[in-house]
Amino acid sequence: MNGERPVRLALIGLGMAAKPHLEALSDPGKGIDVAGIFNRSRAKAESVAEGRGYQVFDSLEQIATDPGVDGIILATPPDQRAEIVGMMAKAGKHILMEKPVERTVSAARGLVETCERHGVHLGIVLQHRFRAGVRHLRTLMEDGALGEIGLVRVVVPWWRGQDYYDQPGRGTYARDGGGVLISQAIHPLDLMLHLAGPVVSVQAMCATTRLHRMEAEDFATAGVRFASGAVGTIMATTASYPGSEETITLDGALGTAVLRAGQLTVSWRDGRREETGEPAATGGGADPMAFPCDWHRAVIEDFAGAIRDNRPPAITGREALKVHALIDAITQSSQQGAMVQLG
Repeated sequence: MNGERPVRLALIGLGMAAKPHLEALSDPGKGIDVAGIFNRSRAKAESVAEGRGYQVFDSLEQIATDPGVDGIILATPPDQRAEIVGMMAKAGKHILMEKPVERTVSAARGLVETCERHGVHLGIVLQHRFRAGVRHLRTLMEDGALGEIGLVRVVVPWWRGQDYYDQPGRGTYARDGGGVLISQAIHPLDLMLHLAGPVVSVQAMCATTRLHRMEAEDFATAGVRFASGAVGTIMATTASYPGSEETITLDGALGTAVLRAGQLTVSWRDGRREETGEPAATGGGADPMAFPCDWHRAVIEDFAGAIRDNRPPAITGREALKVHALIDAITQSSQQGAMVQLG
């Protein structure tokens, strides 16, 4: 595209997931414009647009056929995406989509292949990769600074009240694709893979505790083995009142790194201690949207840059398939009561 004009993005969907996008787009940065918004409820769209000066699109088709729209931010629930992705990809609109990609790994792969077939970029909002502590730890891992990693521990002790799951579709397979794994733990699990590399086997148990009435799991635990030879554990829940920070711990031969709510602490074997980044809420308590929009802004800026420079976004749809495959393996292992190998 012409690098001199702004990248123009349309926001589709105005539910809970759209809140940080709207905040980020209130100051989108140089070279990005909001082309408009669309929601199935026009009244809600008009209410959001009021005071922001946004255009309200009448239909998805209007967005697809508008030559001034370069891409979309798709913030609908995962069960409402296949038709939209197909329409927009066919029209040549690049797509930045909220996690998860879809409800199952096979459906997610289908959306990725649709975008690849039509030659449009598909970016996924796994925004925690943009946090300062995560970026620094990624550099340490690439440099081998921690030495060989022996143990990886992921703990997600979050809380959601029953009122959260009483909302239509929450925690169901038909709308969300599952419970705590695909809706909440997908973020730290993605970071685990981003930092520690691929998992080759999983042995897991998933359950719905007596603390929630819901279809899918609110608790999951797994033992994992990595391609590197490291082993690890995962525990994720939304039944831990009042909810506390998620942690990812990497125990290496030369030091131990702990990411706690995005803040990195490294305890080196030689006695040094290093801290990077600032702790910030990540939605682990009763309010799932209690976190800053800075990382969403970084994702949007990167996506706009990908369109402008004709390069892949930082987190592509194909990259996101890795965490989908892991979640699928954890679920399968629990259902089968056996170890599951990942390809």
